[in-house]
Amino acid sequence: MDTEVTLRQLIGGDWLDGEGEQVRSTDPTHPDHVVAVGCLAGPDQVDAAVRAATAAAPSWAATPYHARGEVLQRAAGVLEREAERYGRELTREEGKTLAEGVGEVRRAAAVLRYCAGEADREAGQLFHSPRAGQRILVVHRPVGVVGVITPFNFPIAIPAWKIAPALVHGNTVVWKPAGLVPLLAQRLAEALVEGGLPAGVLNLVIADSRTGRRIVDHPGVHAVTFTGSTGVGRSIAAACAARGAAVQAEMGGKNPAVVLADADLELAAEQVLLGAFRSCGQKCTATSRLVVEDAVADDLLALLSAGVERLVVGDPLDQATQMGPLVSAGARSTVDDGVRKAVAQGARAVGSPGTQLPDDGWFSRPALLELPSPSLEVWREELFGPVLSVLRAGSAAEAFHLAGDNEFGLSAAVFTRDLGAALAAVDALDVGVLHVNDESAGADPHVPFGGSRASSLGPKEQGTASREFFTRSTTVYLRG
Repeated sequence: MDTEVTLRQLIGGDWLDGEGEQVRSTDPTHPDHVVAVGCLAGPDQVDAAVRAATAAAPSWAATPYHARGEVLQRAAGVLEREAERYGRELTREEGKTLAEGVGEVRRAAAVLRYCAGEADREAGQLFHSPRAGQRILVVHRPVGVVGVITPFNFPIAIPAWKIAPALVHGNTVVWKPAGLVPLLAQRLAEALVEGGLPAGVLNLVIADSRTGRRIVDHPGVHAVTFTGSTGVGRSIAAACAARGAAVQAEMGGKNPAVVLADADLELAAEQVLLGAFRSCGQKCTATSRLVVEDAVADDLLALLSAGVERLVVGDPLDQATQMGPLVSAGARSTVDDGVRKAVAQGARAVGSPGTQLPDDGWFSRPALLELPSPSLEVWREELFGPVLSVLRAGSAAEAFHLAGDNEFGLSAAVFTRDLGAALAAVDALDVGVLHVNDESAGADPHVPFGGSRASSLGPKEQGTASREFFTRSTTVYLRG
């Protein structure tokens, strides 16, 4: 039996007990098993975290880029060293398979290493001046204190790709993780502390949403980066705009895959299944909608149905398992209710998993639904679970129209052998990430990540794009 871990807050370099109510992180596979326990941060502790970040900001900003990068490099080494242990804890706390849990910890380490390399990249721009004896420089300076609010579904990777660029660019951080996954947040903070991060530069407050909102509203927080639902993201953006704080919000997705008549159907089926059901569909980039040209729809649905029937659903610590539970009872209720409503509205269930769902835990049956029309709620509303809705299209043009007719614009996938069709998809689909002959999910640390419309607000994340949010530029007219 794994031991229960004690949760603490990190404020001003000290690990402290929370002043609020008790929080218990439980295993979604076995809900009566406690993974970690502690007390939530109180409002005064949030204020103390902001004060600590404010006090640490000048010296951290004055620290050379290379020295800041070295802290991230050492922290990455800690994550790599502990990847198996932390990955197991991630699986027990969040529910994704053990391979995915260990892989996510290693991805977080890779993100830290990439951001550490910022010290060796270009620092600004040099322009010619129309005046003799002058040069024009554009330099970048840290924003100051950054509030970081992260979701449950990638409890260490998403925090890493927000916190690492914030730190390397010289900002200090007050971080509120999702309440369902506090242990992995503590592990990332521990790795950064072991890596040599000075006191107060990173402050971790494990808090409920009401107390966490104090970060958004705090006058000492200069920018807020958030990943979560569209409704909450827009609320945060409105609050920050009212007081002049910068916002970066990655929000919802209802991501389509388009399979054209000339596609490699076996490849398409494999990648669509991965995009829809890996991590139990709990990814903002998961494939939740599929549009297939009618000429190949029956063949593709047969391949997808067979894939769903082979899907092994069970204990994510078992190496044979391909899909674990949803993160909570509420998440399962939302998904199961959405599927029942879709069937009542005329959706047809295609295939079913060959394995029996476990009696214990928040498991949901993966659903492949063929829809009679795009008017069903399941086609438009994000369920955030293992549900794939399918529509047929008479042509490529109709397929692109159906895929794009949605308020979200995060990610999409297109399957075709025709280069012209792939290029047409680039123009037709208003998304931030487009995959050609690949699943819709996935984000690499060296390229921009983000969406359009209801999926994103503010500058993109990751890669060199992250500097746009975590720094302010100054245009310098320099004459000797």
